[in-house]
Amino acid sequence: MTDTPDLEALRRDVRAFLAAEAPAGWRDASRTQEDFVATQRDWFAKLVKAGYAIPHWPAAFPGGGRTLAEQKVIYEELAKADTPRLLLSFVSTYHAFATLHECASAEQRDRYLPRILEGETWCQGFSEPGAGSDLAAIKTKAERVSRPGGDVYVVNGQKVWSTMAQFADKCLLLVRTSSDGPKQAGITYLLMDMKTPGVSVRPIHQIQGDEEFAEIFLDNVEIPVSERVGEEGKGWAVAQATLASERGLTLMELSYRMRGALARVAALIQAHGHEDERGVLRDFGTLVTQVDAVCAIADQFLDNRIRGIERMGDASIVKNSYSRALRAYAKLGLRLGGMDEQYVAPITFGDLNTGNWMADFMNSYAWTIAGGSEEVQRNIIAERMLDMPREPKGWVL
Repeated sequence: MTDTPDLEALRRDVRAFLAAEAPAGWRDASRTQEDFVATQRDWFAKLVKAGYAIPHWPAAFPGGGRTLAEQKVIYEELAKADTPRLLLSFVSTYHAFATLHECASAEQRDRYLPRILEGETWCQGFSEPGAGSDLAAIKTKAERVSRPGGDVYVVNGQKVWSTMAQFADKCLLLVRTSSDGPKQAGITYLLMDMKTPGVSVRPIHQIQGDEEFAEIFLDNVEIPVSERVGEEGKGWAVAQATLASERGLTLMELSYRMRGALARVAALIQAHGHEDERGVLRDFGTLVTQVDAVCAIADQFLDNRIRGIERMGDASIVKNSYSRALRAYAKLGLRLGGMDEQYVAPITFGDLNTGNWMADFMNSYAWTIAGGSEEVQRNIIAERMLDMPREPKGWVL
């Protein structure tokens, strides 16, 4: 899809902003968690001021009300300019926004949405040690109790794999208020202040050195009933709005970022004297073709969404294509780096294409699981797009 004159003008405006404001050397400035958070907050504030942080929000907010085509232009240019991914504010601007905008009361929206733009950070308390893919199996319990200041839910349980929870101010929390009937029927959706007594957070130290995720422990945490989204026992429907909030634009942005990061592989080829080795050049050419194909698939997906012809399963194709290309990218870089890449080296927090090839290689495997495993995505493609029969529920090897 070619740019219209209005899109060309927007693209020029975004490029001019990036030429003046894009943070230089941000990877070196994100070597510790504290520096990463500071870099993220500063860049988010600049994007909010410029009107490029929340193009998917309503027009009442700064920079909101953009068409999907305009959003695509903005994210393309952010990726091409190699700016920091907005990882710290991602749950806030997508998951929290979608939940509040679609399901919350007017009072909750008016209270929380402006504060996100001021830098308030949200995390998501959904998954539990025994409830990941089967999210409806959550066991974190909430009991309604009367207090002099009003009714509260007393919550006990544990959440896991909560992105950036150690830095969050608020939490989108799923709890069980009833065990009667289908398991989805007893789930309630709450908004929790992370500073509430009884809330403790433990970062999960990952294999490549990052701490992107955390566990949340809830011990007699009291949450006002006024912080409930929707009716009691109806939280499953609210959770669907949260989970459906975003995928296509992020995968397009990540694909373009990986295309730009191919320059790091080319630099490795030159640094290690592989310019004339046919096998290396063949493998690099294969990788370039694979990454270009992922970008084309992501572009087509968004163009189909803009034209209103998106199919169930299209997002799964993009997801699997990207995760496989990311693994191929990191694997080739690690191989070309030789023994030099086997030593411990500083990592860049919050990035997938850092140039620390061992860290990138280990992190790339997480993307075949995160956001729905590759196997789950294949089932969606098979059943929803190819109309293949569903796997029998009682089937075993």
